[in-house]
Amino acid sequence: MGKIAPSILACDFSELAAEVETVTADADLLHVDVMDGHFVPNLSIGAPVVKSLRPRTDMYLDCHLMIDNPGDLLDDFAAAGADSCTVHVELGDPRPLFDRMRKHGMRVGLVLNPETRLDAVVPYLEEIDILLFMSVHPGFGGQAFLPDVLDKLRAARTIVDERGLAVELEIDGGINLDTAPLAAAAGADILVAGSAIFGQPDRGAATRAIREAAWGTA
Repeated sequence: MGKIAPSILACDFSELAAEVETVTADADLLHVDVMDGHFVPNLSIGAPVVKSLRPRTDMYLDCHLMIDNPGDLLDDFAAAGADSCTVHVELGDPRPLFDRMRKHGMRVGLVLNPETRLDAVVPYLEEIDILLFMSVHPGFGGQAFLPDVLDKLRAARTIVDERGLAVELEIDGGINLDTAPLAAAAGADILVAGSAIFGQPDRGAATRAIREAAWGTA
């Protein structure tokens, strides 16, 4: 069974803890989008927000670092209570970052942008726990799903299964009731959804509906 990860980027940040509570019963983990205004053309949140959220929820905090200098901030995110950090392969060799995450007891994530070839991440598959596919251009929520990414996701699913790797395949961007089943059929284990959950009046029902659309069960 797959997992649903609501993205807090779509939350009302003035009510963040209360917003998270609305999905706690139905979601599997929380996706935390961290943007620095340099690697992507937007600015969001950092480790202090994760630190303030950690005492308010027991949910797994999946931190996607869309930043130029993730190595400078891994210690801060670990201390804040992040359960995993996901770093971009576009920044260069990620292995030193993997080692830092392991030392902190975090799970290791790697992410590739829509235009990045799957070949860029294949050498690292034995060393990671999560492989995140961006199905929009990172930086802003509410964008339309890029279906071409599904070809890479299918190819990664084949490689992971053939090698017997314990790597979860995650997809983020434009996930809703229409695109969730496409992503699940292509092999996604984790679906990240922002406005499709936090933009709805009943967030729990929205989460359950996406799960049912993707995997046929509420």
